[in-house]
Amino acid sequence: MDHRASTIFRLVDRLLSCVFLIIIWSDCSCHLVCSNRDVITQRTPLRDNRETLVSAGGIFELGFFTPNGTSDGRRYVGIWYKFSPSTIVWVANRNNPLVDPSGVFSVRDGNLHVLNERTGSSLWSTDLGISRSANQTVMLLDSGNLVLIEGTEKGESLWESFQYPTDTFLPGMEIDANLTLTSWINKDDPGRGDFVFKVDDRERDIHFITMNKSIPYWKSGDKIPISDKIPDIVVNLLTKFNSATSNPNSTANKPFKKDDYNGSRLVITFDGYIQYHNWVKLQKSWQLIWWEPTDRCSIFNACGNFGSCNATNSLACKCLPGFKPSDPEKWNSGDFSGGCNRVTQCSKNDTFVTVKLMSAGKPDSEGYQTDDETECMKECLRSCPCKAYSLQAAKNTSLRRGDSSTSTRSCSIWLEDLRDLQEGYADGGLSLLVRVLSSDLEGNIQQPPEDRSPTKGTSFLVIIVSIVPCTSYLVNLESIRSDQRSKELLKLDTQKRINYLINSAEFEQEDGESIDVPFFDFESILAATDGFSDANKLGQGGYGPVYKGIFPGGQEIAMKRLSSASGQGLQEFKNEVVLIAKLQHRNLVRLRGYCVQGEEKILLYEYMPNKSLDSFIFDDKQSMLLDWEMRFNIILGIARGLLYLHQDSRLRIIHRDLKSSNILLDQDMEPKISDFGLARIVGGKQTEANTSRVVGTYGYMSPEYALEGLFSVKSDVFSFGVVLLEIISGKRNTRLVQSEQLSLLGYAWRLWTENKVLDLMDPSLQGSYKEDQYVKCFKVGLLCVQEDPSDRPTVPSIITMLDSETAAIPTPQQPAFVLRRGSAIASSSSSKPETIAEITATLEEGR
Repeated sequence: MDHRASTIFRLVDRLLSCVFLIIIWSDCSCHLVCSNRDVITQRTPLRDNRETLVSAGGIFELGFFTPNGTSDGRRYVGIWYKFSPSTIVWVANRNNPLVDPSGVFSVRDGNLHVLNERTGSSLWSTDLGISRSANQTVMLLDSGNLVLIEGTEKGESLWESFQYPTDTFLPGMEIDANLTLTSWINKDDPGRGDFVFKVDDRERDIHFITMNKSIPYWKSGDKIPISDKIPDIVVNLLTKFNSATSNPNSTANKPFKKDDYNGSRLVITFDGYIQYHNWVKLQKSWQLIWWEPTDRCSIFNACGNFGSCNATNSLACKCLPGFKPSDPEKWNSGDFSGGCNRVTQCSKNDTFVTVKLMSAGKPDSEGYQTDDETECMKECLRSCPCKAYSLQAAKNTSLRRGDSSTSTRSCSIWLEDLRDLQEGYADGGLSLLVRVLSSDLEGNIQQPPEDRSPTKGTSFLVIIVSIVPCTSYLVNLESIRSDQRSKELLKLDTQKRINYLINSAEFEQEDGESIDVPFFDFESILAATDGFSDANKLGQGGYGPVYKGIFPGGQEIAMKRLSSASGQGLQEFKNEVVLIAKLQHRNLVRLRGYCVQGEEKILLYEYMPNKSLDSFIFDDKQSMLLDWEMRFNIILGIARGLLYLHQDSRLRIIHRDLKSSNILLDQDMEPKISDFGLARIVGGKQTEANTSRVVGTYGYMSPEYALEGLFSVKSDVFSFGVVLLEIISGKRNTRLVQSEQLSLLGYAWRLWTENKVLDLMDPSLQGSYKEDQYVKCFKVGLLCVQEDPSDRPTVPSIITMLDSETAAIPTPQQPAFVLRRGSAIASSSSSKPETIAEITATLEEGR
């Protein structure tokens, strides 16, 4: 009996084990099915608990997300690529986020809703009206389209996300007068931003426009001659692969097919760029194929009315001859939006000047065909509102006057203010004759003799004057040749660049995560730098030379070419790509792309026309251009960039090589921290680390790093203090102060103890400095370079002290200054063994 009972117990135990395993398997299977479903019904909503929809082919995914991992907890419903989760292509409740993880995405009353389950309120809906039917299905398709269907999969489509995009255009959409793309507010906020991309409904042909609020920001058309600004592959995408509506100026040998667009997207960025990207599987990254505006002159009417823009000129804008800035103060400060105006209005003493190699907005009248320039000029002079005319190659559709059999040109008239003028136009441009008063030219023309030809039959004296000097003309021609050469390369574009990516697949992040930085092929870089010519060399960095390159459209880029002779260069190269790809701040230099081919490893940065900070503050002439207000703003800008690195970015980053030559200045003299080759990421709340290999630049390294290899956020604070004192003094810390045998820090400390702080000031600041701000900067600089890291302020407290009128500033202690005796480095307050740190080379010019 006992044996029989024991057997029964064993059988029951095994049976229960099997049942338990079946339950566990069923639960797991259900979980797997639920987490990978591609539909929502009224009975099966989607909750904010890591549950997502995945399209049938596993291409797109829908769920709740927080933008870029921001810490404020805002939650949105969005669609992203399954293979690139950080690339959001659509957002439902973009202007009304959830503030806690209580969201539900569901069907209710015949509409799709984003609900707050805790309060029951709807944050977003399809707004189709109330339906009594409870049989709706929501499905995520492999195209990225989210559809609300009446009934099952083959039912009537009630609503589609493709008809209501956010900032991204996907293959299968079709842009028309009712469909627009609206940018995010910024990279962390998907709310409706300032920029809108749409069809330009004022144009007869297919043209597109980007609006900045209510102001045109960029146009694909509105040029004379009309430029083919959008490549065929993009036009075909926007018109849903319909070759019949493709660009009329198309040079494509065959129509594009839908399969050509797998992994493609068009996006309007928060800062106004319209970009076309393509996903390269082997590289696991997005390649930027095309973008606009390509340079500052591509921005619509960049120099205002009657102002001409030249992308190859650092000053960019100038007024037409006979015109002056409408607001000289703003114009001189770099704000050209007000444009120019004519001093004297319409007059009988008007004449014309010829402006060559330019593009302009469309004329108000494309009148009639004629080869008689005098007749065209008269047509303009008859009307006071006429601002300019041009005799261009005739179009077949032009109206004709007189005998047209031999007429090859057409007279075009501009009645409104001249807008969107560009010099150095690569496709031939036009000769625009601008109407001015002779006396307004201020001696730029010669008066002709009094006698006139009676056969001309006009009472007006017309003088045609070329205002383009020979040297400028040659520069423009060279720019055109370079641009045309680059355009030839661009014709190869998509497939050739993809082939380069496939051949260069050796480079990827160590953690396998995709790098959202465009790849550039080596041949296009050679063309942009004219084969790395010496004329384009900007300087020599620690790991190789830096060159200026010009891409199609005049886009200027700085390229750091990694030296093959550098033993540690590859790691620093990868470091910069991975780091800067994740960093976006106005005071950090932006990485535009990278290139890997064989031994060639190249980083592409935004070009800084004003070079580096040290080229200004240490030069007797250039320093005169930096008044106190500009220097103070540069100091604050550097501090804000450091704050982002140390605290506000997704990573906690220590730069380790902050110095004056690594602070670049853009066209507005805004400072940008550069050169992240030596930067280090520290995890979580970690604020310090150590290294067995000390690298950096003598004069900017903190003593604990130089002597012990310990680095922290306070190491960057020390370097910032040195840079701050250099900015206000105009003296290098790496050189002894004349006759003092002291470093800059030692000299500053001595002046502090003697109550002579004004003696440190750069003489060029006399007359522009504010004494309270100067003394504040002096004290903060000394606080930053104190020997004990714990005594140095944090970057947030530095910004508070500098930017606040009431913040208390502690009394600084003796800094860790050094003396130079021969070639040795000696600490003034440390008895530890000397360590000679590796010195990194510094670029003396802008990148």
